[in-house]
Amino acid sequence: MARTLIQSFLYGREHAPVRSTEVPWARLVLVGRTLLATIFIISGIAKLMDWPSTAAYMEAAGLPMVDLLLPIAAAVEILGGLSVMTGTFARAGALALVVFLIPTSLVFHDFWNLEGMERTTQMAAFMKNVSIAGGLLVVLGYGAGKVSVDRKLQKRFDQPPAG
Repeated sequence: MARTLIQSFLYGREHAPVRSTEVPWARLVLVGRTLLATIFIISGIAKLMDWPSTAAYMEAAGLPMVDLLLPIAAAVEILGGLSVMTGTFARAGALALVVFLIPTSLVFHDFWNLEGMERTTQMAAFMKNVSIAGGLLVVLGYGAGKVSVDRKLQKRFDQPPAG
């Protein structure tokens, strides 16, 4: 029972039969996952490529233990992004990214403490993160879809053992 629940969370569960009209839409889910994940992958790589500036930005925001948090942030963004993009444990990747977005949005886009144009700019960035979290929650709720590594893994686990 527990194994089935874990497999269902990790790989998703498709109950409806596949109709030929669904195939083009399955590819659109792949495109959507790719677009959703790209921002995280690029951001994580950028953190690693410009370590000193990113560390200074995090310190200026008042974050403690930047030497620990910075590599963790980059790893979550890159690995979570790749997970969602490829559909490999996409639900776990989406969950990690949603959890990552919560403190990131609250710390770096605190528009409620600002005024004028800076408030407007940070509110837009905050709402962008809220929208991205919404997309990630769709992946969390529905899984990666038919065109994904998760789907191939699910089929493998659903096959009866040989012999």
